[in-house]
Amino acid sequence: MSPLPQPALRRVRPGLVAIAAVTAVMTAGVLPSSPAAAAPYPPRAEDLVLDDGPRAGGAPSGISTLSDTWTTPWGISFLPDGNTALVTERNTGEVFEAGRDGSRRRVGKVPHAVWSLEAQDKGGLLGVAVPPTWNGTTDRDVFFMETTATDNRVVRMDFDGTSLSGYTPVLTGIRRDTQHNGGNVVFGPDGYLYVTTGDAFEGRLAQDKDSLNGKILRITRTGEAAPGNPFGTRVYSYGHRNPQGLAWDSAGRLWETEIGHQTYDELNLIEPGRNYGWPTCEGSCDAAGTTNPKQVWKPGEGGVPAQIAVVDDVIYASTLRGRRLWALPIDSSGTNVKTATPYYAGEYGRLRALVKVPGADELWLGTSDRGTDKDLLLKVTVR
Repeated sequence: MSPLPQPALRRVRPGLVAIAAVTAVMTAGVLPSSPAAAAPYPPRAEDLVLDDGPRAGGAPSGISTLSDTWTTPWGISFLPDGNTALVTERNTGEVFEAGRDGSRRRVGKVPHAVWSLEAQDKGGLLGVAVPPTWNGTTDRDVFFMETTATDNRVVRMDFDGTSLSGYTPVLTGIRRDTQHNGGNVVFGPDGYLYVTTGDAFEGRLAQDKDSLNGKILRITRTGEAAPGNPFGTRVYSYGHRNPQGLAWDSAGRLWETEIGHQTYDELNLIEPGRNYGWPTCEGSCDAAGTTNPKQVWKPGEGGVPAQIAVVDDVIYASTLRGRRLWALPIDSSGTNVKTATPYYAGEYGRLRALVKVPGADELWLGTSDRGTDKDLLLKVTVR
């Protein structure tokens, strides 16, 4: 397969200089201590002037097993050094530190996470987010999303580089269910936490802007609404069924993957305050006030997307039922994607956990629910 086109040069107006500066310090593993001091986010469309040529490039060139003793890894978040990451196990509630050298070390367990095979409960310990400012001394916070016996919640724990301790709920009362829990928690370029929540099998909640369910939330480290949110609440976007994947492209645009019902799964370009349609829409529709997806999959034809990562403005999406990794180059407008290409179809089983390795054209990809076979953490090289 011939490689995808290389990125085109982009002209940026002065209004994006501050955003470029934030991106630069993130690459170095440092963010301003106060998220409110970060550049305006998201960037204004009028500040972006893109060339007409292709801007996305690269494709998977190799895959290998990094480690092979996992039990349903769900979330991966790198420490600022870029050499090690914290990885959650959904079923056990345990957290491990994984190294780029293939090492694996248990660092602790998140209390109260509930998962049940008998009840087909797909909750448990879900996403993990390490702040870009974490240093193990003056900043030791790490964040998780878990399903407890009563709710989904975002919690903060202390990680000193060796072990986890403490347990502080940050945001509680997100309705739980056996499957539609969302579960991702990620720090955005602006320094705030973005949280995906499912509709808990009650579609009406996705349209209720007073509910925390069926949403992408944007919150502070203490669980409050982040400044500048569109409704003055924690809600950033709504009308989501079971969103899981979150990732930003090089221009600071937020993309999301969402598990649909029976007809279509979705890749969405997220903008603050937008309504993404569920339960009125599954896939594209013409309902007033809703925003259509940029890509859809049929569940039985390579769909049920879990998580996403972006390398060289190509979006990579792991899939559960589809059992493949999709590559979707962002087009020259920056607001749509080109033809999706599948990789590794059926070779490793269900695929979920996915993250870009900092400072490298490399992905970490986790298998999911292999049963008696232990799950794998895979390394995908992009060229």
